[in-house]
Amino acid sequence: MDEDPEVRSEALAALDMGVLHQGSLYTVTAPAALFVAAILDHPMGLAEHEGHFPWDDGPPRSLRAALLGWLGQVAESAAYGEDQARDRAHWEWRPWHEDIPDEDDCDELAALQACRDLRPTLYDAVEPFLSSTDPHVCEAALGAAIPLLLAPDLADRTPRAEALLRARLATMTGRRERAAIARALSLWGTDTSDLLADTDPAVRVCAALGPVRVERPRALAVLLEALRDPGTTDGWFPEPLCGVDGWFRFTVLRSALELAASFEEVAPVAIAMVAAGNRSLDNECGPILFRAFPGGYGPAHSLTSAQRALLRAFVDTDEATGSITSNWLWFRAAGLPENREGIAALL
Repeated sequence: MDEDPEVRSEALAALDMGVLHQGSLYTVTAPAALFVAAILDHPMGLAEHEGHFPWDDGPPRSLRAALLGWLGQVAESAAYGEDQARDRAHWEWRPWHEDIPDEDDCDELAALQACRDLRPTLYDAVEPFLSSTDPHVCEAALGAAIPLLLAPDLADRTPRAEALLRARLATMTGRRERAAIARALSLWGTDTSDLLADTDPAVRVCAALGPVRVERPRALAVLLEALRDPGTTDGWFPEPLCGVDGWFRFTVLRSALELAASFEEVAPVAIAMVAAGNRSLDNECGPILFRAFPGGYGPAHSLTSAQRALLRAFVDTDEATGSITSNWLWFRAAGLPENREGIAALL
């Protein structure tokens, strides 16, 4: 709350680096988040400041938007591990990375539970800013509300949030704002079938990112269509939407792989992505491979035609791109040989 913008900037840096370092929750995180939620409506929230770190070179932002963004990160960390399917749809998920603390990590478990217990209070503080006239504040509030309303004990608040966002959606024309709302409604599991027919392909894709309750084949078709032209898809949001890091195609791919009832449904597009080469191997080729062998490869079972075609694409591109050697952890997780010779022998 200091009047000196440099002091405020340093305080925000402390939140990022010390209270939620790289998404890790500590025993201090919950009480700090409670304080942040309590000051969201403070007049100082209107003040703007620049980033504290050299790599934070974006335009000045309001303190309120920055604090809302930080609460969203806390909520994302607190939600991890509650829903395996949801975690697997996140573009950074790896089968060998399980960040849920062991039973012996008492402090970590206490920190996680404290942050989860706090989510109703945090959401009640965030919700008023979903109607903010400041687009940056509104977007940051939405970015915080999305993971907060994923909490099982906040399901009763989702209908009200949906009504608020639907009302805003009716008055919006900008791609970014409309797509962000479509993504929120989709991730909350609400019916977004109407948005799957939107005239804007970015809105259609965002409406298909969640655990679709209706129109599954149609939603999957929307996602696969976007993956056929990943360069265009990545260009929709030069500045990533709140809660979406990395290239947007990573998020679209993970959602498509999770939504597909079988690998065969996504095989033509997935195999084409591997065969094209020059892709982000760990964020595309690896997840595709793991989806093709969901139970792990077993010598007792013959390869399907789709699995065989996928492995052939890996072998054909390995020398030029390292598609196998750079993804050996994914191959190991899928129960497959970890080198080109081993994969070629299966074919």
